[in-house]
Amino acid sequence: MAYDVVVIGSGPGGYVAAIRASQLGLKTAIIEKESLGGICLNWGCIPTKALLKSAQVYEDIKHSKDFGINATGTHDFAAIIKRSRGVADKMSKGVQFLMRKNKIDVVMGFGKITGKGKVEVTAADGTKKTVEGKHIIIATGGRSRELPSLKQDGKKIIGYREAMNLPEQPKSMIVVGSGAIGVEFGYFYNSFGTKVTIVEFLPRVVPVEDEEISKELDKSLKKSGVEIMVDSEVTSVDTSGNGVKAKVKTPNGEVTLEADILLSAVGVAANIEGIGLEEMGIKTDKGRITVDKYYQTNVPGIYSIGDCAPGQALAHVAS
Repeated sequence: MAYDVVVIGSGPGGYVAAIRASQLGLKTAIIEKESLGGICLNWGCIPTKALLKSAQVYEDIKHSKDFGINATGTHDFAAIIKRSRGVADKMSKGVQFLMRKNKIDVVMGFGKITGKGKVEVTAADGTKKTVEGKHIIIATGGRSRELPSLKQDGKKIIGYREAMNLPEQPKSMIVVGSGAIGVEFGYFYNSFGTKVTIVEFLPRVVPVEDEEISKELDKSLKKSGVEIMVDSEVTSVDTSGNGVKAKVKTPNGEVTLEADILLSAVGVAANIEGIGLEEMGIKTDKGRITVDKYYQTNVPGIYSIGDCAPGQALAHVAS
């Protein structure tokens, strides 16, 4: 199986790169271990926007009198989650169609670079095959970052994947981290009546955004009933009881927060383990793959884009 371009990962970096390569007349293959569209389409940007849309519709119904409309409504949490998953599924199928339309070969499995122009793909059943490519693009994306004090168990201490697919709505939730993921889920769950507390280590919410945006969002979230603790750090979590008990170090001393569930949203880590970087001598820095202005690594013919390369971890940056 020999190609001009082999792309590892099919998120908004990988599948867009594969389509463009194919359009330019290059024989292209894409390797994906889970679902086409990557995290963004299946567990990130797209399904979260579907959840936020449900929250917005519900908010509008609650305030319909302000618009001169008498409407009342109750929400069905399971149906909201189901709709979001359906939207994600439809998008992933759309990418499958784009791959066929652009004559891109899809190889399902985990890709590892094993030599110059060689990628070994291990399928879910353990079988292996080698795909060859003159140019290899690493677009393996990122995953929820774990802190030693906040080990995710998928039940009481969860990451964004579980938050998007909970079987039932929690009555209370602690959200650790107030980046995009933390505030999106904080807003969503609060809209439907979950008591939400956001704990942020830095002095303001959405700390990488504009200070003015930060201020407005802080106001808006507090007004809607979200409790926000900045300059605060979760030092330990006890999951032995029914819910979770989190010890939080604040500027005014230590407090203990109790909730049904804790969402860890402390950032994203790049997926760069086990893909052959060490064996190939590909340089990394601060958990990302080092690249030049053309996104080429220090090894000629191997490129890296998206969340596993330096820069902002955003879908549009990857594309």
